[in-house]
Amino acid sequence: MRARKYRMGRTISALMLREMATSYGRSPGGYVWEILEPTLALAIITALFSAFITTPPIGDNFPLFFATGFLPFMLFNDTANRMATAINFSRPLLAYPSVTFLDAMLARLILHTLTNTLVSIIVFSFIIFVLGATVRLDMATIALAYGLAVALGFGIGSLNSYLMTSFPLWERAWQIATRPLFLISGVFMTFDSLPEFGQEILIWNPLVHIVGLTRAGFFANYSADYVSVTFVLLIALTTAVFGLMLLYRHHRSLLEA
Repeated sequence: MRARKYRMGRTISALMLREMATSYGRSPGGYVWEILEPTLALAIITALFSAFITTPPIGDNFPLFFATGFLPFMLFNDTANRMATAINFSRPLLAYPSVTFLDAMLARLILHTLTNTLVSIIVFSFIIFVLGATVRLDMATIALAYGLAVALGFGIGSLNSYLMTSFPLWERAWQIATRPLFLISGVFMTFDSLPEFGQEILIWNPLVHIVGLTRAGFFANYSADYVSVTFVLLIALTTAVFGLMLLYRHHRSLLEA
């Protein structure tokens, strides 16, 4: 067990370095673009919407309001997508007995969680120290929200990893079904501002809870009483357990397909 623990750590580190080299090593700027690309995308979207929305629903700084919705959503979305394609990405290496499907998934999880966290630190630091946004940082609440986003992304991604590998049509169906997710996760508005029938529907979207919890960590006057950490954890754990069980049972046949 002790030898396996150290071997697993070395394997995950090697897989992380491999992904950085293969995905970013051949492009100008390399891994730096993985950080700059979402940062610049957020800046462009913020600039466009700032021209039309001068007073955000919370606080007095629209870039901060938008970033507190966009960045946790991006963390979940990137984590879920990376987990879903982890097996196909590392398929040649999974033929070696020392490399397991869990190693491949954990390597991607750690790498892209660190990347998205670094992007968030850069963006929020710029908004606070350069744009002068007024905040009351509750680091425990923010860390909890980000942890839930990673857990949910890992759970959904694990289940999708099996479904997309077993049923290729599911990947297209999932992409179509989740296209409106960006608009119905509270990125552009607050849950409290919705009519009652809208709240009754969107309360079942776990991303609404994650975004609300993130904003509660930045804005002193936002309580987010509707947030249920238990609900998000239940979905994350349920999908992760089912996804990992299915992968453990069928990963060899999936690799041979």
